[in-house]
Amino acid sequence: MTDVVFVFEVHQPHRLKKDYFWKGEIFKRLKKKELFSYYFDHSLDREIFERACRKCYFPSNKILLDLIDEHKREKKQVKFSFSISGIFLEQCEMFNKDLLESFKQLAETGCVEFLNQTYYHSLASIYPEKSEFIEQVKMHRQAMMDLLGYTPQVFENTELIYNNVIAKTVEELGFIGIFTEGTERILHGKSPNYLYKPRGCKKIKVLLRNYKLTDDIGFRFSARWWSEWPLTADKYASWLAATPGHCIIIFPDYETFGEHHWPETGIHEFLRHLPKEILKWENLQMATPSEVVRRYAPIGEIDVPEVGGTVSWADLERDTSCWLGNAMQWAYYNSVKRLEPLVKEMGDEDFLKIWRYFQTSDHLYYMFTAGGAPGEVHSYFSPFNTPVDAYVTAQAAILDFENRVRLAAVAANEPFLFYRGVGEENYTGVMAWSLKGIVNALKKVELKSLEFHCSRGDFENWAKHSLCDEVLAKALRRVRLANLKGQNLRKTLIEVFQTRLKEVLGFVEEGTEYF
Repeated sequence: MTDVVFVFEVHQPHRLKKDYFWKGEIFKRLKKKELFSYYFDHSLDREIFERACRKCYFPSNKILLDLIDEHKREKKQVKFSFSISGIFLEQCEMFNKDLLESFKQLAETGCVEFLNQTYYHSLASIYPEKSEFIEQVKMHRQAMMDLLGYTPQVFENTELIYNNVIAKTVEELGFIGIFTEGTERILHGKSPNYLYKPRGCKKIKVLLRNYKLTDDIGFRFSARWWSEWPLTADKYASWLAATPGHCIIIFPDYETFGEHHWPETGIHEFLRHLPKEILKWENLQMATPSEVVRRYAPIGEIDVPEVGGTVSWADLERDTSCWLGNAMQWAYYNSVKRLEPLVKEMGDEDFLKIWRYFQTSDHLYYMFTAGGAPGEVHSYFSPFNTPVDAYVTAQAAILDFENRVRLAAVAANEPFLFYRGVGEENYTGVMAWSLKGIVNALKKVELKSLEFHCSRGDFENWAKHSLCDEVLAKALRRVRLANLKGQNLRKTLIEVFQTRLKEVLGFVEEGTEYF
C-alpha cells in the first residue's frame, strides 16, 4: 500500500509600497504606530487576499470539507495537510475571519494535519546564528495552537529550504519529521518516495516532495501545449498508482486551485474528483505526514551540507539562488540581517515586528533577475514592474528603518564587549550595541567585568569614540575616579547611562514619540 500525502502551502506576504522611494517618502517623521502603514501596502494586501478568498481559499476549503465528510465512515478516508505561514494567519484576522473559521473546521475533522514553519516565512534558517529561526518557529507553533487549536508535529521550512544543520535544529525543537525537495542532487539515484534519515540526526525523518508529480498540477495543469493536457483526475490517479514507494508527497501552493489556475480551467473539479479516483486503487490510500513518519522506517541517509549544499523547491536550481543569486539580493539580505542584535537589544516589540516583516522571503524573490521560465514565474508573483524596482523600494525601506532604529536606541558605531580581564578567554558573551542596550547589559553582567572595564576607562572611551558623546564620557570619567566597587559601581553606572538616555531621547509619553 502506497500513501498519497497532499500538503498545501498557504502564504501571502505583507507587500512593500511600490512608490515608497519614488515619491520621496523616505526619512519622514512619524509616530511609531504609523510604521507598518508607512512601509507596507495594506490596500494591495487586502485586494489580493480577498481575490484569492473568492477564487481559491473558500471554494477549495469547501471541497475538502465535503470530501472528508463524504468518506469519513469508510475504511480509506480522505486526508490533507496544510503549511500556513504566520503572516497569512494575520491576514485572515485582518481581512476575513470567516476564512480562519473555515481552517478551524478542517482542523476539527481529524483528517487534516497542519505543519509548523517560520512565522514570517523568512530565510532565518540560513542565518549563521539560529536563534532568530528558533524564535520564529516557536512563534508559529504558538499561533497554530492559539488560532487553530493545533500542535504541529512535522516541520516545513520556508520554501522547503533544507540542510543538515537545519534538520538538526528542527529535531532539537521536538519535531518528528521535516520536509524538503526530492531533488536528484541529494538523492543520488534513490527514489523520493521513501523516508530518509538526515545526516547527524537520531530521530527525525525526512519527507521528500515529488516535484515532478506536483508540478504536473501546479505548473502544467492548464498548459495546452502539454502532451498530457487535459489532465483528468482518473489519469493522474493512475500515475500515482503506477509510482512505486512508501509515500508520494504532492506539495503545491494552495493558490494553485483557483488563483494560479483559474476556476474556468476545471481545477476545482479536478480537486473534487481526485481523492475518489485515488481511493479506487487497491494499492493507494491517503495519509497525513505524521502518519507516514510513524508508519515507515528510513531506507537510507540524506546528506545535505550547510555550505554549498542547501536545497529548496525554488526554480530549476532548487537551491537558495532565487533569493540570494545576485548583488541586489545580497545587499538587502545583509541590510536586514545585520540589524538583528540592535533591534533585539532595544526590547521594543513594535520595532521587532516590523524588522521581522522585512525578513519575509518574498521581498528577495521579487529581485530575481535571471530570465527564462523561472523569471516569468518570479514576475508573475511580483507587484513590481522590474527586479530593480523591487530592490530600490526594499533597500530604501530597510535603510529608512535602520535609521529610525539607530535613533531610537541611540546606537553606537561599535558594540561594547564585556570581558572579565585581558584575553579572548575572558569574554563574557555579553555585548551592547547602543545606549539603551548597555543599560540592560549593566544589570546582568558580572561585577568582575564592570570593575575591570571601569578601572581601565573603557566605558568613557566607548562613550567618547563610539557613541560620540562627550557629556556621557565626562560623567563616566567621574565614576572611574570615584573608585567604586561591587554593587555600588553597578548602581552608579546604570544611573549615569539611564540619565543620559533620557536626556538624549527626551521625556515622551508612550505612543506620542516621533522617529
